Amino acid sequence: MANKVFVGTSLDGYIADRDNGLDFLESVPNPDGHDLGFVSFMKSVDAVLMGRKTFEAVLSFDMPWYAKPVFVFSSTLKEVPAQLQGKVEIVSAPLKEVIKVLTVQGMKDFYIDGGQLIQSFLAEDMIDELIVTQVPVLIGDGTPLYGLLPRHLEFELVKSEVLLQALVQSHYRRLRKESKEPVYE
Repeated sequence: MANKVFVGTSLDGYIADRDNGLDFLESVPNPDGHDLGFVSFMKSVDAVLMGRKTFEAVLSFDMPWYAKPVFVFSSTLKEVPAQLQGKVEIVSAPLKEVIKVLTVQGMKDFYIDGGQLIQSFLAEDMIDELIVTQVPVLIGDGTPLYGLLPRHLEFELVKSEVLLQALVQSHYRRLRKESKEPVYE
């Protein structure tokens, strides 16, 4: 079982600019449309867990919808668009409860997406893998990937590579001293 993050950031650690814009993520030309490992990553997960703001942003993207079940964490969103009925479920329970319910349903590996949701999972020490792609741009302000944590969380580097001769993608795995396995009570 693993909770995984796959995210792009600015050099200064932001996942969106001060206007919630994501244009800086495409500042490096990608003429051949390389997926930067996303297709392979998606094959490694059973479901997508995302925050409401991310869900609303993804709705505006010109892309096919996820082939995996999507669970949107929100206390304010009450329904999903008609075209996504049966593909998206809104959840508002605590993180550990949601993971427990989904695990009982046979899902075990999850893509965690969205700044606040990632920060919440990190605060609960529930992220097992981080794949972070840094774009060579400083944006100065916006939505940070990381927030305050109750304690240090150690990760080990699995691999790091340069993509498109400009991006640095680093894959980290949570290093747990007592056990290499995730523990979510």
